[in-house]
Amino acid sequence: MKLALGPLLYYWPRDTVFSFYQAMAETAVDVVYLGEAVCSRRRELRQRDWIDIARMFKDAGKQPVLSTMVLLESTADVAAMHKIVRDKEFLVEANDMGAVHNLAGQRPFVAGPQLNLFNPDALAWMAGLGACRWVMPLEMRQTDLAALLQQRPAGLETEVFAYGRMPLAFSARCFTARHYNRPKDDCGFACIEHPDGQLLQTREGEGFLVLNGIQTQSARVHNLLQDVPALRALGVDLLRLSPQSQHMAEVIAAFDAARHAAQPDPTALERMRALMPAAPCNGYWHGKPGLDLIIESAHA
Repeated sequence: MKLALGPLLYYWPRDTVFSFYQAMAETAVDVVYLGEAVCSRRRELRQRDWIDIARMFKDAGKQPVLSTMVLLESTADVAAMHKIVRDKEFLVEANDMGAVHNLAGQRPFVAGPQLNLFNPDALAWMAGLGACRWVMPLEMRQTDLAALLQQRPAGLETEVFAYGRMPLAFSARCFTARHYNRPKDDCGFACIEHPDGQLLQTREGEGFLVLNGIQTQSARVHNLLQDVPALRALGVDLLRLSPQSQHMAEVIAAFDAARHAAQPDPTALERMRALMPAAPCNGYWHGKPGLDLIIESAHA
């Protein structure tokens, strides 16, 4: 089972991004997804910068993958997507059907989680277009994945989002800009002030959602650390860990230890709480509300 570092979903200063990825090159991740997947107005890094980072990871013995954006809103966004898929040096993660259309029949690609592949027919169709890997939709239950994998096309790798605040929705409206009472096209790049997103709370003060520009995330941190044995038993090939601004190397180390452990460590999740920006959850995986946390011992 491999570890994959998902695309950076937040907007960080240029030097911070380069320092982060230099540190990640020293970790146990096997696959690294790179590029802007959320908002085209985030221009701290250009495409050539992402290519340079990809080459650094390739030299470090890891597999770089270039991610396309989920929501294309302009001809400029479409042109940027075309530029990514035309670069044949690296594997591409297609996060919308426009990218799939441009890659289909041309070369292998990764089918991203927002493509919503929920049934065997959809999975077989995507594999027929050239997908060599697919990322399970975040809301899919463990039992549904097990049934789907029984009919998985030969040679198609399965990746599961195993750690991070879950990207739940994308909108043409920028909620971070709206919070600051700014128009989207003159947002002042306010999201750079929130390196792990902006927490939205209920009137009772409970974390509800996280605003990240046009993306809405879960407030709690999806964490399948205790579910690694079940993921391995299902035949999952990769675990995706989503970047956060602090303690990412330690998070990777925790999952690396879990994937190599002969027996699960019942205290690992509790020790990991200090590394997380919010409380853990894993409800979707167990067929429960997403914000629930189902403890290993409760269903072992």
